[in-house]
Amino acid sequence: MTSQRAGGLRVVLAEDAPLLRTGIVTVLESDGFQVCAAVDTADDLREAVRVYDPDVVITDVRMPPTHTDEGIRIAIELRRNAPGLPVVILSQYTSVGSLHQLLDRSADTGRGGLGYLLKDRVAHVRHFVDAVRDIVSGATLTDPEIVVALVGDSRRRGVLATLTPREEEVLGFMAQGLTNPQIAQRLVVSEAAIRKHVGGIFAKLPLSGDGDRRVLAVLAYLNESCTGPT
Repeated sequence: MTSQRAGGLRVVLAEDAPLLRTGIVTVLESDGFQVCAAVDTADDLREAVRVYDPDVVITDVRMPPTHTDEGIRIAIELRRNAPGLPVVILSQYTSVGSLHQLLDRSADTGRGGLGYLLKDRVAHVRHFVDAVRDIVSGATLTDPEIVVALVGDSRRRGVLATLTPREEEVLGFMAQGLTNPQIAQRLVVSEAAIRKHVGGIFAKLPLSGDGDRRVLAVLAYLNESCTGPT
């Protein structure tokens, strides 16, 4: 499903704000994506995915009729029906109250790429289109501002409490999609030191052996971060 087809990667977009919807279409098409459909409701998104079988879905969190979490709920449904379907969630706010629903392992949403990005990212055209391509390739990316908010939540408890402050910092960078060399550069340490921290993270978190441990660690981090006390 995620292999590039003739005419560029196929996108179905759901965004109820007409101006932003048009802007996202323009940004994507200018970078070679093929926007098959640009809709404004969850029902229309469901139908467009059925018709066009896209390589990636990009959806707003809040859409008609309730303007609450329609985007999250339709993303869960779509990934249940097509495990591995890459999905990019766009949010206006750093709130992560509904993110755990999408990351819940019991939801059986597949292991395809997943992104949770702030809409402000769209204004940074190069960063946005690069993030979409990375997600299509299987990456799990979360907007840095959301990660910062999660890292700063001192009330978080559970399995993450077993991590050292440095390991949690490294895991936060992993959640932003950074590689080991990039994390080493951010923290001004050696790559060997980062590999040691990543190994410690893998050893301490209860990760199943049937998937990419880096992705599973990020999912565990995000899931616990947004389901903990508020």
